[in-house]
Amino acid sequence: MKGRFSKEQIFSFSGIRGIFRLPILPMELELSTPALLFSAITLLMLAFTNRFLAIASLIRGLHKSYLEAKDKDSIVKQIHNLRLRLRLIKNMQLFGVASFLLCVICMYLVFRGYTEAANWVFVGSMGSLLIALAISMFEIQISTKALTLELGDMEQIYKKGSSSLDFIFKKDSKKDEE
Repeated sequence: MKGRFSKEQIFSFSGIRGIFRLPILPMELELSTPALLFSAITLLMLAFTNRFLAIASLIRGLHKSYLEAKDKDSIVKQIHNLRLRLRLIKNMQLFGVASFLLCVICMYLVFRGYTEAANWVFVGSMGSLLIALAISMFEIQISTKALTLELGDMEQIYKKGSSSLDFIFKKDSKKDEE
């Protein structure tokens, strides 16, 4: 058991109870491994495209409101927010397509027998997918913040008035008194 792994294949780290040694085994990349990412990347690209279409629809509606509105300042702020989100979605799509393309290249390299190059291309594909997901998280944070601001305006109206649905959505009388 002692001479089973070479020095390059041993990864050691120190923990609370001492030094542990874990073997690093070379990964055997098969043709099906990058192919598994195809469905995940495709679904992500569909989600990114749906976000893009929703933003495009919002921008068109805001542009129409901007042309008709007297108070254009708030609409301009919303348009700046949407412009940033549009750039983020473009970058998400770019990294998603790069990940998809690198998966195809990886499959070709595995098919041709270039395993070390295929491993590196697969790592690049996973990295690109990780970047797309990170940008997606950032874009979700921005969109949630914008929606929270919109809800804040409507909550002021809710607190002031009453509606015919108040018997279903009872206001907390303790919070209203404070």
